Amino acid sequence: MALSSNEIPRWADQPKPSTPEEWIARARAVARVLAADAVQRDREGAPPTAEIRLLKESGLVTLLGPAEHGGGAQHWTTACRVVREVSAGDGSIGQLLGHHYVWAWAMRLVGTPAQITEVDALYTTHAHFFGGVVNPRDHDLIVADEGETLLYRGKKSFSTGAKVSDLLVVEGTLEPGGQSVFTVVPARQDGITFGDDWDNLGQRLTVSGSVEITDVRVPWSAAAGYVDKRFHASAFSTLHVPALHLVFANLYLGIAQAALRAGVAYTRGHTRAWPYGGEGKNSGTEEFYVLEGYGDLQSKLWAAETLTDTAGASLAQLLHSDRDSVTREMRGRAAVLVSAAKQRTIDVGLEVANRIFELTGARATANAVGLDLHWRNLRTHSLHDPVAYKRVEVGRYALLGDLPTPSPYT
Repeated sequence: MALSSNEIPRWADQPKPSTPEEWIARARAVARVLAADAVQRDREGAPPTAEIRLLKESGLVTLLGPAEHGGGAQHWTTACRVVREVSAGDGSIGQLLGHHYVWAWAMRLVGTPAQITEVDALYTTHAHFFGGVVNPRDHDLIVADEGETLLYRGKKSFSTGAKVSDLLVVEGTLEPGGQSVFTVVPARQDGITFGDDWDNLGQRLTVSGSVEITDVRVPWSAAAGYVDKRFHASAFSTLHVPALHLVFANLYLGIAQAALRAGVAYTRGHTRAWPYGGEGKNSGTEEFYVLEGYGDLQSKLWAAETLTDTAGASLAQLLHSDRDSVTREMRGRAAVLVSAAKQRTIDVGLEVANRIFELTGARATANAVGLDLHWRNLRTHSLHDPVAYKRVEVGRYALLGDLPTPSPYT
């Protein structure tokens, strides 16, 4: 089923989901649509315009939005499960949705009450989709203080989802001073040019290429969390980083689940028994090593899911808390669990996406089968930051009791 097909479910005529279970079911329906031609769309590499429209029409874009503006008013635990389900249909689109949730929530973590109200109403009412121009390792986007306004000028190497978004979270370095300052701006405007230079091994439909900002001005009142040109930091305002990494863990789980399902389906339908095993087997499903392999991978995946759900529940509680109630210690303990979940989902996901080839057989390497999609997607995104540093964070906590210090990657 292609995304342009008239057979795509039309949710406008259906009631909006109202419970976590209904939202997760909606996400699974979206995932089925995406999975039907995920390999074909990956090969073509066209911007995911139709895919974003699908997310909007299904209502998933406003899942976290306030009810008074037509949003789902759901909990972050539900948002994480939704990201996981959509990622199982298409890892690229799951990543875009996860980034959207984080950037849509960012103003709640950092912004003033007036900024939060404005952004929540804007994106929820219009089902606007968020992209991000927020690569912390790039320092080429400079923000100049012009008195009543801020002038953004420069370039970012990566801008996940920006080209197909309605709103952008744009982060730059304030001069003079060196502070980070972000704001929300319309994605389609003069002064924002997308590089169309995303050409990577996997996650091909995330349109994560470069963006150039030329003389984009915003009022100081739009600088997130700044009052009288001063930013008031708190433990709560740093939760967007572990939230993003929690999204990543669920992205990896979804991709791994899809890889395992694809392997199982192929083995059931096509994998032949090895004729020299001496046991008269008729199908690959009777092979001892195949049964052992799937049992090992499924067990590891279940364990990773449980750890990720535990980490998600811990962080979600903080994301829905009053900002003054979140302490550095609470934030640190939640971040450690997220780091543990992220490293395990990477390890298990890569193992699943690789070992399914051993369990399906040589013919499963045909391009038409498309089992390579899952490994390419997971391998590409899991290099976002060195996983060794996540292990060290957990190790320092286990050995020394040290909590991770908030940073652009922690």
